[in-house]
Amino acid sequence: MTEGTTSAAAEGADTLSRLEQEGEIAADYLEGLLDIADLDGDIDMDVEADRASVSIISDAGSRDLQKLVGRDGEVLEALQELTRLAVHRETGDRSRLMLDIAGYRAKKRAELSELGAKAAAEVKSSGEAVKLKPMTPFERKVVHDAVKAAGLRSESEGEEPQRFVVVLPA
Repeated sequence: MTEGTTSAAAEGADTLSRLEQEGEIAADYLEGLLDIADLDGDIDMDVEADRASVSIISDAGSRDLQKLVGRDGEVLEALQELTRLAVHRETGDRSRLMLDIAGYRAKKRAELSELGAKAAAEVKSSGEAVKLKPMTPFERKVVHDAVKAAGLRSESEGEEPQRFVVVLPA
């Protein structure tokens, strides 16, 4: 191994270790939250795409956990921000942690990927740009990735909370 390879490997291990620490802090915080709310759920941690990823899942059906998702994921977004703040308080570093509850985000990701692919197909056939409805940053990121995978490009326009994706012809 060369010095550069050793350095890159060490840096990668440091990043993985930091992200695993973020996941542990987030899991502890969320475990406390579940106890306070008297809700049952198991916490699953992972590292995906250079982000700590924490999921709350339940074997007993996710009806109780739906309260933590809220309408259109609003409560989930708020809990994700609170969890990121808890991680920041412990580490001093800004966190990009992703939180999923009862598979909501995973299901939403699949729906948005399909929406992005359909919009890309429409742009390819018509040659006209397509504007989508306003979305959260997470939703826009998933759509941008789907459009890119379809071989087109997209941009976000507008101001929060009315920011939206525009799929552009090649």
